[in-house]
Amino acid sequence: MHEIAIPPEILERVVRRCGTEHPFEDLDPARTAFVVIDMQVGFIDPEIGHAACPMAERIVPAVNRLAAAVRDAGGGVFWVQNVYDASCDTEWSVMRGMATPEARARRGSAMTEGSAGHALWPAMDVRPEDRRVSKRRFSAFIQGSSDIVERLRAEGFDTVLIGGTVTNVCCESSARDAMMMNFRTVMVADANAAMSDAEHNASLAAFWHMFGDVMTVDHVIARLTADRLAGAPST
Repeated sequence: MHEIAIPPEILERVVRRCGTEHPFEDLDPARTAFVVIDMQVGFIDPEIGHAACPMAERIVPAVNRLAAAVRDAGGGVFWVQNVYDASCDTEWSVMRGMATPEARARRGSAMTEGSAGHALWPAMDVRPEDRRVSKRRFSAFIQGSSDIVERLRAEGFDTVLIGGTVTNVCCESSARDAMMMNFRTVMVADANAAMSDAEHNASLAAFWHMFGDVMTVDHVIARLTADRLAGAPST
């Protein structure tokens, strides 16, 4: 797992701006969705993938544990899968132009729907009641990428927990745009994976500084269950 190290001055700025380190700590389970980004074979298996992240496999237990807790609390779990198709080349030609022909071919092979790389990692605990979302940009929440905004709103979710891979690309992009679309957004520190601790921490710090909240899996679960525990009869 990543060693989390947020500069203290970032937390000081958050407290000055928000009055607390955790502006979204008051989680309403029924209005909370766990949005899991790109936990796919193509981003974990180096033999198949085009951008495999070694740390991604190590966060699988944390992601599964949080998904179970969110379901149990009455929230929703959304598994977001990156997909490549012809529209990615025509509607996102800048991205195509930044890659070599070899890199483009590998991305297409790994991320085309139905390919081995496009599938969710087999160890992910996906349940029948969970939702699946296809995205065509780094961010799931930007226009033209997916229908997740409409689906979340239709089900009454106003708070999103972001996990997956990689922290500083698709996860942070999605988290920032989720906040911009007026969702209370939390990046879950130990349920995100990057290529290095430095990249992971820089991403979390930048997000926490201005865009939303950062919590651990344990912290989120404690807040999701706080009301139920408070109302439980004493023994």
